[in-house]
Amino acid sequence: MTTSATEAARFWDGHHAAHLTDGEPRPNVRLAEVAARLIPGRALALGSGPGGDALWPARRGWHVTAADISAVALAHLARRARALGLGGRITGARHDLSATFPAGSFDLVSAHYLHTSFPLPRDAVLRQAAQALSPGGRLLVVEHGSVAPWSWHQDPAAVPALAAPPLDPARWTVERADALPRRATGPGGRTAEVVDHLLLIRRTR
Repeated sequence: MTTSATEAARFWDGHHAAHLTDGEPRPNVRLAEVAARLIPGRALALGSGPGGDALWPARRGWHVTAADISAVALAHLARRARALGLGGRITGARHDLSATFPAGSFDLVSAHYLHTSFPLPRDAVLRQAAQALSPGGRLLVVEHGSVAPWSWHQDPAAVPALAAPPLDPARWTVERADALPRRATGPGGRTAEVVDHLLLIRRTR
């Protein structure tokens, strides 16, 4: 890995080592809303972190590749998957998405909150994610649309605009582009109204 990638991996390993618990991680709300209406197939969770976005679909019949830069997070997810009898449905893959991307084709790719202080070419990553879709497959992108009281960055100007990556409209179509409010719970049980930016892109051929 490059120096920057090594620093990012070290940071996220330390973050997860300090915050992972033995409880089962919850999936992101928008993933559960969207995937509940889809026929299970092959899924890819980008930046899988604690693993909620891998365990939830695996329980519902999906075969999931969980990609993350943190070896600590992936090892934790593997232990949880085995304990739940889901080891055969989840494959961990360590990737620095600024440099490498998981191989294969998928019916669902989810990318939730790919915000980081380290360099990450967002549009390039999302274009790769769209390319990895099987025909009829969907790319779900969810980003912060507002600043929560516990956010690392408190500058509203740092919130990315709701925008799809540049894609050929003959092969991909944007099914949804929404700004969705929800009540979120942060550290220490603190709650606040936040906004999610949601993009749902389908590969048509």
